[in-house]
Amino acid sequence: MKPQLAYDAIALEYGGHTVFLRPSLRAATHLERLHGGFPELLRKIEEFDTLTIWQVITTAGGMTERGPMFAFAAAHPLKDFQRAAQGPCIELVAALLPDAPTPSAEQSSAPIPTPWSDLFKELYGFATGWLGWSPDTAWNATPQEITDAFTAHVAKLHAIYGGAGPGESTTNAEQRQQNVELGLDPDFDRAGLNALKSLSALREGMTV
Repeated sequence: MKPQLAYDAIALEYGGHTVFLRPSLRAATHLERLHGGFPELLRKIEEFDTLTIWQVITTAGGMTERGPMFAFAAAHPLKDFQRAAQGPCIELVAALLPDAPTPSAEQSSAPIPTPWSDLFKELYGFATGWLGWSPDTAWNATPQEITDAFTAHVAKLHAIYGGAGPGESTTNAEQRQQNVELGLDPDFDRAGLNALKSLSALREGMTV
């Protein structure tokens, strides 16, 4: 099976109807806390708990498409719908979990495990605070899209303005003064790199 990318919509096809499940930050936040974590969510999907399946499709799928599919499913055997829906729902959960940025040599090899809810909160902050996205854009982006965009943003700032890298000294006096004159945090690039390291540590310390 071709691996599902964490920024793709996942097609759920049944009875001539198609619902595209998008692994957005909003879906990740809601579904992670639905049953107190991803392990229990996956268990409910594997058991084909109908309320959980409804929640997954309702949270991640478009309203226009899901209504006709639910109506069709209600008039046909549940087993048929299970065969169609279970796999895409599991794929969706996998797509909600972003890959970590490549850790630096200086980064601890044993980061402290952190709840997924904290990671998603961090991603929302990166999207709205660092990237300047609107709340609606942030909620509709996938965790992987935010992670990739933030990584590229920090790399751009570092390439343009230079400064300290992970494990190095802070920016020099001249660079700090230039940052002040530009209205930037004097140590903005260091803060960004530290935030990126923090994101990597959060992701590396997690398990589904």
